[in-house]
Amino acid sequence: MYGLWKPRVLGAWRVPAAGPVILAVNHSHNVDGPMVMGTAPRPAHFLVKKEAFVGPLGWFLRSIGQLEVDRQGTDRAAVTGALEVLQQGGVLGIFPEGTRGEGDFAALRAGLAYFAVRSGAPIVPVAVLGSAERAGRLVRGLPPLRGRVDVVFGDPFEAGDGSGRRTRKALDEATVRIQHRLAAHLADAKRLTGR
Repeated sequence: MYGLWKPRVLGAWRVPAAGPVILAVNHSHNVDGPMVMGTAPRPAHFLVKKEAFVGPLGWFLRSIGQLEVDRQGTDRAAVTGALEVLQQGGVLGIFPEGTRGEGDFAALRAGLAYFAVRSGAPIVPVAVLGSAERAGRLVRGLPPLRGRVDVVFGDPFEAGDGSGRRTRKALDEATVRIQHRLAAHLADAKRLTGR
């Protein structure tokens, strides 16, 4: 990441140094996941769409511990793998919107709340800003080479309400709380970076 672009990493100290943690990352460009993997203070295991696991890229993703997920339905193997990462005290990376979009955390899927409530792991919001800029691109699908990309880590927070409930209602309420926290972090990150 540092050879191709100029990442500016802010707040990495907020990621707990040990124990399970979930990185909740906004997603507006293909390079967001690799950018966080390359700049996070701890190794992160991301849930990555199965379509990316082809040829040499698939071998590479598996070798660095990324988790293949089929987005067409509930992928039990991916869910089990993600929970194992957290049970072993690792870092799980999630794009809570489920796919690339505006990167504004406007529409979250329930997976993030499920993993956070089920594991008890804190969530660290991560805003990747500047990856979707179009001006100066040499390659259509990549940010401008040597362009600045800001990666801003936020304060960890708990998703649950403290009751330990895992009902559908509890997960829906947790998703609403998470969405508010992620949106607030994104707004703070934009003010901090001037983007």
